[in-house]
Amino acid sequence: MSSSPIRIDGKSMELGKRLGKGGEGDVYAIPGRTDQAVKVYKENLRSSRESKVRAMVESQLAEKTSLIAFPSEIATDNLGVFAGFTMRLVSGYRPIHELYSPKSRKIQFPDVDYRFLIRAAQNVARAVATVHQAGCVIGDFNHSGVLVAPDATVALIDADSFQFNLNGRSYPCVVGTEDFTPPELHGLNLSQVERTYAHDNFGLAVAIFQLLAMGKHPYSGRYSGADLSLGQGIAQHRFAYSVVRRSTTQTIPPPGAIQLIDLPQPVAEAFEASFGLDPAARPNPTIWVKLLQELETSLRRCPKTPTHYFPNAASSCVWCRIASQSGVEMFPAVFTSGTASVPTSGGEPFDLVKIAAAIRAAPMPRPADILPTWKGDPGSSPSTLREAKSRQTTQRFVGGLIMLAALIAFAIAPRGAIVWIGLGVFGLSRLLSAKVDHAPPLKAYADADNRVQVASIAHLQRVGFTELFHLRNDLENCIGQYQQLEAGLARELERLKTTREARQRHQFLDRFLLSRVKISGIGPAKMATLASFGIESAADISYDAVMAVPGFGESLTGKLLQWRREQEMKFRYNPTPGPSDQQVEDAARAAAASKRAALQGKLRAGLAALRGAPSRLISNKGLPEPALIQALVDRAQAEQTCAALGIKTPPHGALNLPILKPMPAPSSHYHAPPHVPPSSNIQRGSAPGRATSVLTCPICRASMVKRKAKKGPYAGKSFWGCSRYPQCKGTRN
Repeated sequence: MSSSPIRIDGKSMELGKRLGKGGEGDVYAIPGRTDQAVKVYKENLRSSRESKVRAMVESQLAEKTSLIAFPSEIATDNLGVFAGFTMRLVSGYRPIHELYSPKSRKIQFPDVDYRFLIRAAQNVARAVATVHQAGCVIGDFNHSGVLVAPDATVALIDADSFQFNLNGRSYPCVVGTEDFTPPELHGLNLSQVERTYAHDNFGLAVAIFQLLAMGKHPYSGRYSGADLSLGQGIAQHRFAYSVVRRSTTQTIPPPGAIQLIDLPQPVAEAFEASFGLDPAARPNPTIWVKLLQELETSLRRCPKTPTHYFPNAASSCVWCRIASQSGVEMFPAVFTSGTASVPTSGGEPFDLVKIAAAIRAAPMPRPADILPTWKGDPGSSPSTLREAKSRQTTQRFVGGLIMLAALIAFAIAPRGAIVWIGLGVFGLSRLLSAKVDHAPPLKAYADADNRVQVASIAHLQRVGFTELFHLRNDLENCIGQYQQLEAGLARELERLKTTREARQRHQFLDRFLLSRVKISGIGPAKMATLASFGIESAADISYDAVMAVPGFGESLTGKLLQWRREQEMKFRYNPTPGPSDQQVEDAARAAAASKRAALQGKLRAGLAALRGAPSRLISNKGLPEPALIQALVDRAQAEQTCAALGIKTPPHGALNLPILKPMPAPSSHYHAPPHVPPSSNIQRGSAPGRATSVLTCPICRASMVKRKAKKGPYAGKSFWGCSRYPQCKGTRN
């Protein structure tokens, strides 16, 4: 108990336990008042704070909301001189940075997921809206003044620093925090600046961004020029995550960070406006509440990690991607004993040998079984046939005419017999050599045959034939993975034993958070920069990691390394396995069990799909596409034209179906997979026993066909081109 008495509401009482210590004064518990605390200013600040606090108490702001710890009563010393004020006691809450910081969150909020952070962000916006409705401006918005409870509710403290007006008199906010101060206020004397809602909207956007981005500060990134401090980055409008101003900010986010494109477009646009060039364009708290509610309802759950909820706008799980990039799991699953059990399907035991044999015995349809056929009399192409015969008749007519002219000339002028005989021989040769030009009919046939191949592959793609062969290969891979599960788990458990000391050391150092210490030359802004680059605890500190952070040179890096060494000297290795060792082993077993269950489900479902596929695919044979039927008609017509002209056509081109990789060698107790039945539509040269499938376009994933380049440096050479050409121009070598 403090020996210094204080008077509240005219009653003298002893101060209780000191709850907090700050630059302006200390906060104490009030004996007998469990829901209130008292802030006692330092003596040299009391006169400058008195009028503002009395005005707030007179306005009864504390009675209007429970979200903000407004002054409720005046506290004096025993002589009646102003000393401080009482306020709501905010207990059980933690500073908001301990929620958005991954390392602190594992300690203070171990069971929360991304939904909780979004809900907390909504409540921060609601609290700021309440301040504005009360006629106040926060001014010095910072993460120390925002507290979060285990149920995501929020309270604002340090309300005596808010800007406030009463009876025409303004009581300013005279302080500010660099990493929450908007660009237009950097470099100004904050004690002489009238704060506005737009200034608060900037600080609110920073807090929301840090909640959504796992503690990354929106202006903490890597600038293309010389290193900038966080304050300089803000003052120069260098929003590191901006998409629309990327060329002007010349700044990129730090490694392992969420991107604006991972968020719904309205949320991304709100951040662009909040950290843009126009203060008036910053969204207000009400807009943020609506946007965050929509974000929460749009979240998807990761199929691999059940604790991962991520924005629907992202193409895949954001937290899996960041974990793979940074090595830090943002929302770790909590494993307990027994979590490694393998679920079964309907109580039926899983028999890998039986499943593998059934998969390999499943009949695989041939393309010929699936592709539609066309029968009928196409009739020859009148124009092609007519043109060919016309050319032949013309050649014969010209040859006969030359011979006739030679005979007449010989009769009239026999002295030139040698010339006329030569001319007659020439005409005879034209007459006898008059043949049909094979090129046009063969070209018409080749064009039609190529269209049949393209349309056939498109049909196979549409009905699911190619996916069936991909599924078959995928199931073979799953069989191989399943066989390796036990060996893989054994290797992982052995690795955990050999790395126990290093893991204990890392866990020990990870408990020493930078946010809880003071290191000379490293203030809140630099701490925010370190956190944005993934350095939050002693375990994260290394020479290379710190030197890679903008604004940190040899001097500051040396201080951080020295602090880490001081903590590391306290570490003592315990060779006896403890609860944390059991936890990581349980996590490894649970991961193996989860993978085993997933593979079992995939193999069962894949087998069912293989068995049902042939009948389903063949049933589509009677539903041909018009383009394929027309191509078949045109090819048959071209063949008939060639036959009428005595031209021999080459055989139909084989479908250009690339060979899939060989199936993995089975274990001795597995049956060898059956060979794919031969088919006239399988590409020539296929290795026996290898399934075929369609090569997919790298751009649109459609099937590809083999073509020859007609021009350019590769003219005459073969290449794979997208079957959707010219709509898609994807190619492969």
